[in-house]
Amino acid sequence: MARTRALDALDSAGVDYMEHAYEVPAGGDLSYGEAVAAVLGIESDRVFKTLVAVVDGDPVVAIVPVSGSLSLKALARAHGGKHSAMAEVALAERVTGYKVGGISPFGRRTDLPVYVDEWVEAHDSVFVSGGLRGLQVEVAPADLITSIGATVATLAA
Repeated sequence: MARTRALDALDSAGVDYMEHAYEVPAGGDLSYGEAVAAVLGIESDRVFKTLVAVVDGDPVVAIVPVSGSLSLKALARAHGGKHSAMAEVALAERVTGYKVGGISPFGRRTDLPVYVDEWVEAHDSVFVSGGLRGLQVEVAPADLITSIGATVATLAA
């Protein structure tokens, strides 16, 4: 598996993590994230997706369980804004330095405000993208929150 900026950032921060490589699931009735959870043999509420949105014109990162969806209204509230929308693919890729589908909360190109859904605290460990499709990293929620300077909020719809 290729080395990613996410893995380098985790190593630099001294965060304990475990890599989980998998074959990218194709097709089927499950969402991509739920399919990843099934391939890894874990509950889908332990797998979190990293999304880029725009709140009142400012790009922000939201991390939510793949078993749910992001409430744009809740994200706007958490950021102290009024209006939010999902970022265009080109913007998300430019500010993170990752391709959509492999956006990691670690090693992003641009330092942005990060919000993580409160559900993260219900687990001993969670899974997030390792910086490319086919690679998840398992980390303790406290390490995820602290190492990226995330704010915990109610985000999932």
